[in-house]
Amino acid sequence: MHRPAPQRISSVPETPTATTTGAPGTLAFGALLIANVALAFGPWFVRATEVGPVAAGFWRLTLAVPFLVLLAAQQGARPTRLGRGVWIGLIAGGVCFAADLGSWHLGILRTTLANATLFGNAATLMFPIYGFLVARTWPTRTQGWALMLAAAGAALLLGRSYQLDAKNLAGDLLCILAGLLYTVYFILMARARTTLAPLSTLVLSTLAGIVPLLVFALAMGERIVPAQWGPLIGLALCSQVLGQGLMIYALGRFSPLVIGIALLIQPVVAGTVGWLVYGERLGLPDLVGVVMVAIALVLVRRTPADRPPIEEALDTPDLGRQETV
Repeated sequence: MHRPAPQRISSVPETPTATTTGAPGTLAFGALLIANVALAFGPWFVRATEVGPVAAGFWRLTLAVPFLVLLAAQQGARPTRLGRGVWIGLIAGGVCFAADLGSWHLGILRTTLANATLFGNAATLMFPIYGFLVARTWPTRTQGWALMLAAAGAALLLGRSYQLDAKNLAGDLLCILAGLLYTVYFILMARARTTLAPLSTLVLSTLAGIVPLLVFALAMGERIVPAQWGPLIGLALCSQVLGQGLMIYALGRFSPLVIGIALLIQPVVAGTVGWLVYGERLGLPDLVGVVMVAIALVLVRRTPADRPPIEEALDTPDLGRQETV
């Protein structure tokens, strides 16, 4: 049946079909994996840009907007009235993401790629904790094992690259701050996904983050306009359009536990890039950590679980919902 409420996205039947109940799970999990791989290339693009690190975040969002709007329009996006609470959440999420990008990009230039990506994804632990608090439940035994494996794997990934050095410590602290802000952004976007479809959520939150990043970059006296646009375009398309686009979609399909553990894909990929491009070599402990993270992902993927709190608020599958801006 159709739902007339103006803030909600309707137009599809609520009756489940084989298409909406079987295929989306595999498709969404693939989207989650691709999102994390794409996001892992962000630090490489940031290092390759000629502008300041905060300015790189500004261009990441600004250059991505036209592509995101076109994609949303292609999916049938249309203007609609949104409640005050939704707008506050979207704007707050955009500002948190802007602060996350600013602090993370500053940290990327002051530590290794693996460290920057691992600390920048501190949501690996915090977002699952949020999910269990919201659901008012403890993790199952399998979920507990998955969390421990993921934590141990993350520690091994961190072990060889981390150095108690002043130059790395400053970068690590900035990336930890970014990870905290990223967790808040995830929580706000997960709530927005109960009302808006993925691309609409991403378009509006991206717009909200542009001005804060520009003001911050100007205040720091950074170079804003580059001579070469290639790395910035790559950053916008790979990290914001592809990476964040698929991540926002996945937020409405999986529990915070699955999202959190999947974030550990990023330091694995970033560590490999750092090894190949910058000589930040990986050793046996790193490879063992990769295997442990992979096993944790398999465990949470195969574990039968109740629908996540995010999904309980959705009446229709993402693939059938119209975009609304």
